[in-house]
Amino acid sequence: MSESTVKVESTVKLPFLPLGRKRHNLKLNAGNIRKCRKDFSRFLRSAVYVCACITLGSLVFMLGYILVKGLPFLNKDLFNPHYTSENCSVIPALINTLVMTVLALLIACPLGIGSAIYLVEYSSKSNRFVKVVSLTTETLAGIPSIIYGLFGMLLFVNFFQWGYSIIAGSWTVAIMILPTIMRTTQEALLAVPESYREGSFGLGAGKLRTVFKIILPSAMPGIFSGVILACGRIVGETAALIYTAGTVAQIPEDLFGSGRTLAIHMYLLSSEGLHTNQAFASAVILLVMVIVINSISSALMKKLGNKSVK
Repeated sequence: MSESTVKVESTVKLPFLPLGRKRHNLKLNAGNIRKCRKDFSRFLRSAVYVCACITLGSLVFMLGYILVKGLPFLNKDLFNPHYTSENCSVIPALINTLVMTVLALLIACPLGIGSAIYLVEYSSKSNRFVKVVSLTTETLAGIPSIIYGLFGMLLFVNFFQWGYSIIAGSWTVAIMILPTIMRTTQEALLAVPESYREGSFGLGAGKLRTVFKIILPSAMPGIFSGVILACGRIVGETAALIYTAGTVAQIPEDLFGSGRTLAIHMYLLSSEGLHTNQAFASAVILLVMVIVINSISSALMKKLGNKSVK
């Protein structure tokens, strides 16, 4: 009886020993995995905090450096309507910057937004033409601005014989910001829920009314984001405008006259080495101008967003 009991016990208990060890090992492995996940999450959280602090610190340092260097040299001579080598007035450059920004947006916004509407709402996704246009847009977005400047000089300045002028610079920067407006508008239109289109069609609205009454108001905040990015690129552009708009420090009589923007004005003052203090003061004015443009655009974007929600 003892031998049989021993055999029975061995046949019953032995199979459970490896299972118990496996369960114990599984518990240990699960615990290690949870610990590794927690450690990795803490590492990622710390990395995000460090990156945010570095970005914020760089921004604060840059703004503080520009303000400390430029604010003491802001005087009434800097805002004289007429530029001379003594006062280094920024008024002509400021007016030229505003004119060029408005002209470039008037050229690029209808073309970019209209192209994006066609690509998203009217064309087929499997169309080869759409793929070619999308690839071309992404390629144009990565071209350096100096290439746009050389292209604008060859086409608008030389071929069309516009010379170094505001209109040549406006067309050049309009072509330069066109891919940005197209891509942001496409993403904004794609982000509109498909139920909006189906509901509009179900109520009997046509394609055109659906696009302009339902889709565009809903996508307007995203479109405005692209316009804001385009404004920032126009205001801060120098390389493309030196070859097309010129560097004359006066307000041109018409659009075919040459004139420098605020960024070119600041670049020329700093490169000459004779008016470095005025260059920092011009940088303060440019910074304020960018902040004002972004603030106005953000307010308009919020207003349009609230209207689309209602």
